Amino acid sequence: MTDKQLLKEYTHFDLNEENRAISGGYVLTKEVRLPFRGRDLFYLIGYGVVDSSCCGTGGCGYALVPGFVIKWKGKKNKEGLFVSHVEPTQDKEVQEEIRRLITEKELVQQVIFPVLGVSFIQRSG
Repeated sequence: MTDKQLLKEYTHFDLNEENRAISGGYVLTKEVRLPFRGRDLFYLIGYGVVDSSCCGTGGCGYALVPGFVIKWKGKKNKEGLFVSHVEPTQDKEVQEEIRRLITEKELVQQVIFPVLGVSFIQRSG
């Protein structure tokens, strides 16, 4: 059962578009809906690069897991971007199972479950 207080909105930004920050940037490359325990799990694949830091360079591939799809691209925001409703998971055992599934399927070093109350993606421009 879905707890309405746990529902979050996820804004779908353009894929393969670099978002720059002071010491590097990130790119979201893929959106995935994966069947999981009778529900659709939604996650994104991306990579981050540190290329303009005084401390050196580096990067990693990651998966960002907003949660389970409640309503897929059900509306558009004022910028014309699609918005989905998702239910994040806080269950540590479920998160570990999801982490295992994603790392077996995708070339990523991290699987991130956003903290409730924090926006999933912040645009840099």
